[in-house]
Order: sequence, then structure tokens, then C-alpha cells
Amino acid sequence: MNAPLTSEQQESAYLARLGERVRAWRSDNGMTRKALSSASGVSERYLAQLESGRGNISVLLLRKIAMAMGVAVDSLVREEERAPRAARIALIGLRGAGKSTLGAKLARQLGVPFVELDKEVEKEAGAKLGEVFALYGQDAFRRFERRALDRVLKQNERAVIATGGGLVTDPATYQLLQERCLCIWLKASPQEHMSRVIAQGDLRPFRSGMQGAGRSAALGEIEKLLQDREKLYGRADATIETSGKTVRQSLEQMKRALA
Repeated sequence: MNAPLTSEQQESAYLARLGERVRAWRSDNGMTRKALSSASGVSERYLAQLESGRGNISVLLLRKIAMAMGVAVDSLVREEERAPRAARIALIGLRGAGKSTLGAKLARQLGVPFVELDKEVEKEAGAKLGEVFALYGQDAFRRFERRALDRVLKQNERAVIATGGGLVTDPATYQLLQERCLCIWLKASPQEHMSRVIAQGDLRPFRSGMQGAGRSAALGEIEKLLQDREKLYGRADATIETSGKTVRQSLEQMKRALA
């Protein structure tokens, strides 16, 4: 059963969606923040705070912005009409759980788009994931991730979405995912996670090396991540254990869970 967020976290999620609507409108209409500031009389700094989800804007200021944009205030503040949660399936879990492999196959069988959210984050930031962390830091990465998720949800009424392993650590983004998608935790043992990631040739999750004591330390890192995030991942609508199973077996189990 999903644990409800606090009122403060719910308000934060709402402000993030409001800011994203303003930012998306500017992008679609080719208007700079400076131009919108000039047209509305609202400072660029305040607009930047609003678009980043940190501005608790007053009704009168929001009215000025809406008038400058040529849209109704209620188009910015109203709750969107939403597709049923089950129309979108979100796969959560650590890297190596099978999200990309199983997600692509599931989407193909269901006849819906398959979206890897990390790639959408790269589009949003205009840089590779490693560069986003190095240049902007984790807080900025989470903001890019929330924007990417909001855009993906708007563009796809039906989809299978493979999320990044750390998305669940951001309360507002995770709440948005749970509100709009049926969430499935693809669970695997630490050993299975590590062997799959090594087979992929991408060792980004590991600070430690893969030889000798470094390999043992890397396994310890995965064990700690799983332990720290177990309750968060456990809030998913369903859990699929992929350890020791073939792709076909895991896929069949997912389809049974969806049915």
C-alpha cells in the first residue's frame, strides 16, 4: 500500500508541475524568460523560481503571467485530465534488474512506446548523465529528471517507462510517477545486479574497482543501496523477482501481474 506524502511534499509536487507548465509554454512559443518578464511585469528571478518549482506564487502575479502568455489562469492551475494509471507502466529498481530489457519487450508485446527516462533526462539537460552530475550536481539532476518525467507523461497516454534507480529518492517525482503510472519493482539479488551490470560493460554505479577487494566493496555498495531503498521500492504496485529467471520467465510474470 502506498504511504501518503506529507502536505508539504504534495504542495512541492504541485508547484513543480505548475512551473513546468509555464516553462513548457515558453519553450513551445519561443519566448525567453526575459521577454515574459517584460510582458508580465514579474521579475526574471521570480519566474526562474516559479519554473524550478520553488516559487509559491500569488494569484495576482500568476494572473499577470497568464495574461502575458495569452492563456487562462485555470489552464495553469487546474488538475489535468489523466489517463488511467494502468495505461502507463513504470519499472523501478536498481540498474541490472532488467528494466531496459524487460521494458522494451513488454512495450513491444503491448504495442505501446518504450521510454528510458535516463535518455530523456539527457535530452532535457543536453548532456550525458555523468556530465549532468559532474556539471550541475545531484539536486539539478533530480530537477531535470522531474521535468523529463512530466514531459514523457504529457506526450504518452500509454507507455512502458524504465526509470533511473534513484528516482524513488525524490519524493515529489516519485509521487508523480505513482499517481500517473502502475509501478512495478524489478527486484534482484545484489550478486545478480552486479553480474548484469558488469556484463553490460557500464560500471557507473560502482565507486570501487572490479578486481580483488574492489569487487567485494562494489557488492557491498549494491547491498547498502538495496537496503536503503527497500521501503521506497516496496511502495510499488507489484514486485517481480528476476533473480535466477530467464527474460521470458520474468516477462511472463510481469504480464500475469498486470492481468
